[in-house]
Amino acid sequence: MPTESFPTLSLVSETCRYEGWFSTFGQGGVFLHKGIMVTGTDILNVVLLFLLHNIHSESAKFEVLGPTDPIVAEAGDDIILPCYLKPNISAEDMTVDWRNLDSNDDLFYRYQNGKNILEDQIPSYRGRTSLFKEELIRGNTSLKLTRVQSTDQGLYECLIKSQSWYDDTKFQVFVKAVGSRPVVSIEGHRDGGMGLLCESEGWHPEPELVWLDSKGVSLSDGRPETHRDLNGFYTVRQQVIVQETDTNRFTCRVLQRQINVEVETEVHVPSE
Repeated sequence: MPTESFPTLSLVSETCRYEGWFSTFGQGGVFLHKGIMVTGTDILNVVLLFLLHNIHSESAKFEVLGPTDPIVAEAGDDIILPCYLKPNISAEDMTVDWRNLDSNDDLFYRYQNGKNILEDQIPSYRGRTSLFKEELIRGNTSLKLTRVQSTDQGLYECLIKSQSWYDDTKFQVFVKAVGSRPVVSIEGHRDGGMGLLCESEGWHPEPELVWLDSKGVSLSDGRPETHRDLNGFYTVRQQVIVQETDTNRFTCRVLQRQINVEVETEVHVPSE
């Protein structure tokens, strides 16, 4: 945050010494400072003005606070990104900047001079952001973000600036989307076994896919094929070749560990 330094003022034997002032002592105890005369009777006024300046500077300082834990949002939901001043002074005449620091064009919202400055807003945020204007007087600069998208995930910063001070807070936003139940298809005989294909779509973050036999043993060989669509959601698919077993039952499981979700589909392959 900005650090302010002030000249040192002291009163010693009716002498006012101010670092940076080239003062002299004239007749009658008159100080000469850059051609401005300050008499001994004015010393108290100088001290009071100096103290008042310090008091004003201290009162102009503030903290910007936000959530201490990450925010987890579900794609399509509306969420509140918390941010407020301590003490709860008015932010109506301040500048409020919101950024997604994981985005190339990170500034996506600005409030300044009592109005929103949205001319250069990131297109993906357009029409989805708003402050609570009636709350600004209480130091509440929280932002409402509607229709959450997968691309909204990232490290967010709320930066608030007054004429003499600024501070910020940062927090993580995670976006989750639970995809479809896996679709399994039997593709016929392949390489001495039976070909099975599993596919699931609409996930965020990127999920894992694993094939299991009836005993829970993994049949997957290598990583599944992954595709990300224009909206940032993932589709995963993988094919396996299985051999006949005593049950001929196999499971395709798709899981996302970060959001603690898994879905699966079991398939029975008819015996020949």
